[in-house]
Amino acid sequence: QVQLVESGGGSVQLGGSLRLSCAASGRTSSTYVMGWFRQAPGKEREFVAAISQSGGRTSYADSVKGRFTISRGNAKNTVYLQMNSLKPENTTVYSCAADRGVVPSTRLVDYDYWGQGTQVTVSS
Repeated sequence: QVQLVESGGGSVQLGGSLRLSCAASGRTSSTYVMGWFRQAPGKEREFVAAISQSGGRTSYADSVKGRFTISRGNAKNTVYLQMNSLKPENTTVYSCAADRGVVPSTRLVDYDYWGQGTQVTVSS
C-alpha cells in the first residue's frame, strides 16, 4: 500500500498563489506517475495536472494551463502543484494520486492510490 499526504492548502485572495505538496509513504520502492485532482461539493472529481515518473512529461487541464505548474521533488514520489493567479472558482479540495502506469493520465480510473485532500479557498 501507498499512503499519500497533501499539504500546503489554505486561504488566499484573488490573484494569489499557493504551493501544494504531496508526499508518498509505504511501498514507495517504485516510482509512480503522480497527479492532482480536485472536487467541489456536489461535483465530480476532475483532473488538474499529472507528471510522468521522470518528470519529463506533464499534462494539464485546459482551465489551469499557464497558471498551474506540476513538478516532482527530489524525494521519490514527492510532487508539487504551484498555483498562481488563483480565482474564486479554484476553491475546492485538491487531492494527489499515484498511478503505477507510465503515461501521465487524465483519467481518475487509472490512479491506484489517493490522498485525503487539502482545502484551497480563494476569496474575492
